[in-house]
Amino acid sequence: MVALICRDLDVDFPLYRGGSRSLKKFIVSKSTGGRLARDGADILTVKALSNINLELKKGDRLGIVGPNGAGKTTLLKVLAGIYSPSRGELISEGRVTALLTTTMGINPDATGRENIILRGIFMDVRPNVMERYIDDVAEFSGLGDFIDLPVKTYSSGMLVRLCLAASTCFAPEIVLMDEWLSAGDAAFLAKAQKRLSSYVENSSMLVLASHSLTLIREWCNRGIYLKDGRIAASGSIDEVIDIYEADFAASIDAG
Repeated sequence: MVALICRDLDVDFPLYRGGSRSLKKFIVSKSTGGRLARDGADILTVKALSNINLELKKGDRLGIVGPNGAGKTTLLKVLAGIYSPSRGELISEGRVTALLTTTMGINPDATGRENIILRGIFMDVRPNVMERYIDDVAEFSGLGDFIDLPVKTYSSGMLVRLCLAASTCFAPEIVLMDEWLSAGDAAFLAKAQKRLSSYVENSSMLVLASHSLTLIREWCNRGIYLKDGRIAASGSIDEVIDIYEADFAASIDAG
């Protein structure tokens, strides 16, 4: 069974000593999005997600749209099990592959070869299974002898190549994807896009957060529009994008 279900799900980040001027500066410069609320004299809370209700099943391709700070990445991290809900319930059935950042499951002091195994462990794939894919990952990433050097010696593009290759070398069930494929040469990116398209097609479920509405329309059949940590619209991907674009245009006119 493959399923992701959120029931009345909230995510709060409590920030202590909420009255301090330095904390206010931190919030302005490092905003996590959502809404601010005061729970006591010394506790300021970022309400990153509020009352999220979702039910995804096999075959669903969910696109998440919304402005920066709306809670898109936070929701992906909750679905990946990285963040725990403050309230409500998350039910997850099936193996989850999270393509959120290049650093998840990576040890900079370990070699590329060792990090292939570590990336597999992060995705709940046993080391003896992941070992079968080392040659495929090494070939696709094109890292050559660098595969046996510590990852801390890699450029950002090399790290993307390693992580993408390791994360997409086997048939997926639930794929959670954020916009992180941004480094690398043009030839590799073209090859990566082809591999990602095949990977998504073979997945049982996709949840994609992206500012690329073209990509969202291409890959997704359902959508949600997140605004201030809440679901502002839900439905078919075309309906949701239309609402999001109209809302965005209205905000520009009002500004």
